[in-house]
Order: sequence, then structure tokens, then C-alpha cells
Amino acid sequence: MTAELALTFVVPMYNAASSITALVRDIEQLGVDGGHEIVLVNDGSTDATVEVCRDLLRTARVPITLVEHARNFGEHNAVLTGWRHARGRHIVNLDDDGQNPPREAVRLWQHARLTGLDVVFGHYEVKQHSVFRNFGSWLTNKVTDYALDKPHGFYLSSFRCVSAFVAHQVEQYSGPYPYIDGLLLQITQRIGSIVVAHEPRRSGESGYTFRKLFRLWLSAWINFSLLPLRLATVLGLLIAGVGVCAFVAVCVLWLMDRGPRYGFGWMMSAFVVFSGTQLVMLGLIGEYLGRVFLAVNQTPQSVVRQITTSQTVHAADSAPRINVAARA
Repeated sequence: MTAELALTFVVPMYNAASSITALVRDIEQLGVDGGHEIVLVNDGSTDATVEVCRDLLRTARVPITLVEHARNFGEHNAVLTGWRHARGRHIVNLDDDGQNPPREAVRLWQHARLTGLDVVFGHYEVKQHSVFRNFGSWLTNKVTDYALDKPHGFYLSSFRCVSAFVAHQVEQYSGPYPYIDGLLLQITQRIGSIVVAHEPRRSGESGYTFRKLFRLWLSAWINFSLLPLRLATVLGLLIAGVGVCAFVAVCVLWLMDRGPRYGFGWMMSAFVVFSGTQLVMLGLIGEYLGRVFLAVNQTPQSVVRQITTSQTVHAADSAPRINVAARA
């Protein structure tokens, strides 16, 4: 795919009918040397997001591509779909809720061009997310400090600008559980960040639930690091060491005929501790094996139902099939 424009704005959407129009209008008004486009990825929305986006295509002032997923696959999966349909020499991710101002996206792009960095993250000085979402972001960054090869304390966010070169490398990943920041850090160390504004949501509420955040943490740890397995090994050795020390202590007390009697309560406590630890380790190993199983069985990362541009419409399951493949 040849880069034809300077910048592509990729917007993953989920139930964004009430906010996407204002965001698209803001992007259309930007002045970008070399031209820009918008790629909207509808990730299984259940509201009128698709209808609103099709209306936007009819009045588009910049090239717009609407990609529709067959169901909800998740934000990172939707972003990769958007990257596969981007034509810009740089690509910026925006949330669909308007909290990432398009003018700040241009600043990310300008910084990437001036410095030659492959990836520039937006760092929020003041975040407008809920307490729960802020805690989730903080915990995710703490997790990735140890799980990923990134500078300790470096802030990762979903508001990022990447070069077309890096995006092309990342989009080749076909696993069912992508974690974009992990993929980026596997490919390049030319990363940076700048402070950007973060605005309140224009409407609705965050679609991130504890379940989705937990899956994101698992992807960061398990898909891109062996650290959990190593921690499980260390934990097992520590518990085994404690068990040996306790056994020696019991033997010494028994030989000296002193100390408390060690009966059913002590045995059950030790049994519960050791059994619980073993189950946690087995579950961790099972998670690794399960993800390998899903990857081997080619569980789809995403399924595109239809691609609509501001000029043409191509259905993914009908002729002309060659046109859809050319856009992928």
C-alpha cells in the first residue's frame, strides 16, 4: 500500500452516534500540509453509529473510509484494522468521544516529523477520565514497566502518532489478542512523548469495563512477556523454601520436646496455601496454552463486513471482491 497523504486519522468507534459527527467536522477543518484523511472503524456498535457515519461520507470534505466489523472485537483490534486501510505517511489514533482534540493530534504529527521518531505518545497532564479508568490506565502502565521493553515510567496512551513504516510492521500481526503498545516496542525504540490536552467526554460514558481492562492487562503480560511464568517459578521456589524451613523447625522442636503441638489446623492451613499456589500456577500456564491454542486454530483478529469510502462502496462478502482485497 503506497502512502498518498501526509496524515491519516484512525478512529475506532463503539456506540459513537452522538459524538462522531463533531469529531469528524473538527478533523475536516484542520490544515495539514500534504493532505489528510479519516478512517472510521465501527467495532460492532449497537446504536446508529453506522447510519451517522454514512451521512458524514455523503458530505465529506476530506477522504473518509468507513470500515465495519462484523461484531465487537475490541479497541486494539479495531485500531489495527484502521491502520490496514490508512494511506498516510503518518497515522494518528483518536478516541471516538472527542477527548483527544484533533489539533493536539496535529502537534503529535509535527513532533514526529521534526524529530524523526517512529512513535509519539500523547501524555496527559490532566486527565478527564473517571477514577476507575484513571486507575486502570495507571495499573496498565505499571504492568508494562516490568512486562515490556520500555523506559521505566514512560507513559503509554492510546493517543499516539506512528509512522507508516511502523504501522505496516505492526499490522502484520494476526493473533487474536493484539496489544499495540507491546507490538510497537518490539519493533522500534525510537519513541517519544509530548504533553497534550485532554478534554471531557462530549457525550455518553466510557465503554471500558473491568473485564475489558483485565483482558488488556493479560495481553500486555502474557502475549509479550515470559515474566509471569518466571514470577510463578520464583513464587514456587519461595514457598518450597518456606516449607523446608517449617519442616526443619518442626523437627527441631520435636527433638527438644518443646513448642506447640502441630495438629489438624496447622496441616490444613499449609495444605490450603500450597494448593492455592499450585492452582494459580496451573491457571497461569493454562492461559498461555489457551492463547497458543487460539492462535494455532487461527481465531480471527477481526472480520470486516463492509468498507465504504466517500466515493465508493465495497462489500466484503460480495463482488467486486478484488477491490476489497486491494484496500486491505
